[in-house]
Amino acid sequence: MRRFLILLCLMACRGGFVFALGPMDLAENTLKVSEHGEQMFYYGFAAGDQLVFSFKAVKGGALTELEISELPTSASFMDYNVKKLENKTLRIPRTGIYKFRFSNTTNSDKVCNIKIQRIPAGPATVDFNSSVYWHTVQDTVYLPSQEKYLMRRDTMAQTLVERVTKIGSSNIISGTGNKDLIDFTLPRGTVSWSYYIGVGSEGQKAFSKAKSGFFNSAAATASHIPGYGTMAALALYGFNAFSLIQGEDNVKFWFMDNETNASMFKYGKKFRCFKQGDVLNDAAQMKKPLAGKIYLGLLNDNLIESINVTVSVTAIVVTEQNSVRNNKVMSITSRKEPYLKN
Repeated sequence: MRRFLILLCLMACRGGFVFALGPMDLAENTLKVSEHGEQMFYYGFAAGDQLVFSFKAVKGGALTELEISELPTSASFMDYNVKKLENKTLRIPRTGIYKFRFSNTTNSDKVCNIKIQRIPAGPATVDFNSSVYWHTVQDTVYLPSQEKYLMRRDTMAQTLVERVTKIGSSNIISGTGNKDLIDFTLPRGTVSWSYYIGVGSEGQKAFSKAKSGFFNSAAATASHIPGYGTMAALALYGFNAFSLIQGEDNVKFWFMDNETNASMFKYGKKFRCFKQGDVLNDAAQMKKPLAGKIYLGLLNDNLIESINVTVSVTAIVVTEQNSVRNNKVMSITSRKEPYLKN
């Protein structure tokens, strides 16, 4: 019985020691909170601890807002227009990190004294480390997005002009004009184009011969481009299958890219062009311009004879068909996260 009483006394003494644990200082600072600013501090507490907080505004008047909250979002205490708090005590239900937020929404600085203490729940948590550490955490999310992609690309050869035009002599007595103006519009998606100009029957024969000869060639058979032929090969690859002719008749030509210059040509005034020549026959690949209306001016400088001119123009047109598919794009964001080392 005596031993039991001695043991009971020892337990009571030990218990008295536990409840006699005093507050431990975590922070005792003079704090300045700038106008329209805020300050935050973080400390860790063990389950069963008591948080003791004191506050006093010493300059600039009351603080607009004071908040103590358990991370991540649980508010434990909040007060407004605070001038003084003495030993505000909060019981800590579970081990965690607490944020102390001091907010000033006025136009003047605030200076305050703060004191933060913890009363351990027992000997086991006396050495609890209240320091808060930070590490970087990366969050990966997949966001829905739409991607535009090329579903199909089609290439075709399109004949824009193929004709024989008669141009009178430059003799005024004949009563016929010695000029002709041919226009054509380059289709949308034109990537290149070609022309052939040939004078008289020889010029027409050279055009027909090159055209028929190409259709029987291996290159024409192997191509899958609709409308592929001599003019298309010239427009697409610069391959010139036309032979030069011999003769006495010639034609002068000018390519123009606007109606104003075409009108000036028609009325015999000065004009601008992007290509010109004086030929019996001629063929070339054109890389520009690739859009808009084009004018071809032809002039016969023969004083007596009219001439027939074979003109052919072919454009290579590429059309694209696009579509949209749904994708997910990975997005990685970084954030700082607090933690305790206990």
